[in-house]
This record gives sequence, structure tokens and C-alpha cells, in this order.
Amino acid sequence: MNAPAVDQTLLDFATEIVTEAGDYTLDVWRSEEFHVKRKVDGSPVTDADLRAERMLRDRIAERYPDDAIMGEEHPDREGSSGRRWVIDPIDGTYTFTHGVALFSNLLYLEDDHGPAIGVINVPAIDEIVVAGRGLGCFFNGERCSVNDHPDLDGALLTSSGFDWWEPELLERVHQSGMHMRTWGDGYGYVLVATGRAEAMIDPVASFWDIAACQVIISEAGGMWSDLTGEPDAHQDNFMATNGRIHRAVLDAITD
Repeated sequence: MNAPAVDQTLLDFATEIVTEAGDYTLDVWRSEEFHVKRKVDGSPVTDADLRAERMLRDRIAERYPDDAIMGEEHPDREGSSGRRWVIDPIDGTYTFTHGVALFSNLLYLEDDHGPAIGVINVPAIDEIVVAGRGLGCFFNGERCSVNDHPDLDGALLTSSGFDWWEPELLERVHQSGMHMRTWGDGYGYVLVATGRAEAMIDPVASFWDIAACQVIISEAGGMWSDLTGEPDAHQDNFMATNGRIHRAVLDAITD
């Protein structure tokens, strides 16, 4: 059986609080009054990450005290409602700290039926994509969808960066006829969901990086998987496409 549509009230709430978090991170980004630290894995974190996630956690806990919460920067919170929120307060912190406008705020909700809500907010360029299971995908308030580009020739593939790409993988993509750009992190998935790119690939990713994309890409009419083609967002890699070229992209990036 198909899972029921998510409650519109939940989607509206998610959109509201991510927008608030985006306004805060944008103010900090414009002021450049933030301190950059290094986490254990060497990745950057700022006080804006920490405070934005705390803001989101507090709003969720106030409205839905029985919901579980998982985030990139703070310990998990257990819940009893059957729902779990997943937060990435600033996706693209490296981008954020270098003054580049493509960082985003990510929020995801799953319930007893699976992925329910996904939000990607890109505050510095005033773009937001929100999706609710059974409700559709919306770009700045208007319904959106992936494009119908039929093959790899001329398709645009974007990624968060090519640091983690093996040379052989890059060469296979180069030979495929696709064009490669690095408009990545959450914004790459926004481009796919709104029909401005055909594929987005993250060879290395954490769950909070791509959780929201499960709902956004599906509701926009696209397809997502790990790099073996399995529909598993808990792997450490992820890809999303317009659906029509998904199999061809997989064939291009695998031996």
C-alpha cells in the first residue's frame, strides 16, 4: 500500500522554522562574525552551525515534544511519537566560511510510513524547495519538477566537489557526454528537483546531508539511490537524477 500523505501542518511548520534558521545564518554570513573550528574528522564547524541547529531543535521540541531529533552538531534526542527530525543546520559549511552563497539549511522528517518531509533552503540566493509525501514538491511556493532530458549527451551533472572522485570515475563521466559542474551540497539537489540539472552525485555523504532529498527528489518526479543503484539513503554516498537518465548515469560511473 502507498503511504498516506503527510499532514500539511507539519510541512508548513518545517518550512517556517527552516526559513527562520536561514535568516539567522544569512545574517551571520553577511556579518562574517563567526569562528571556524575543526571537528574530529577535520571538517569545519562554526558557531552559526551550532546555534542554528539549537534554534531548530528548540522549535521542534516546543511544538512536538515527543518527536525524536537527530542533527549533525548536537547529540540525538530520543522520542516516542514514531517521528524523527533530521537537521543539517548549514550544509556546505566550507562554502559558508569562504563567502560563497550556495550554502543551505536542511530539514527532514520521517514517520512510521517512511520519508515524510524534506526542505532545502538556500537563503543567500532566496531559493527554497519544500516537499511533503503525497503533497508534491515546491520551489519558492510554486510546484516544481525534474526535467525530461532523455540521455547523457549534454546532461548537466553537478557534485559537491571532485576531491573524493577517483580519477577513473572522473574519466568515465568525462567520456559519457555529460557536462560536470560543482554547484553542489544541498544546492545540487535543488537544481535537479527544479529541472535545472539532470544529475547530482555525492561520492561521500552523511545521512543528514541527503535525508531531505529522498522526499524532494521523489515528489519532484526524479529518482535517487546510492552509487550501486540501491534506494538506500543510509549509505555513505548518494545520487539523484531526473529519472530518465538514472540507469545510464549508474552505468557511466561503474565498471
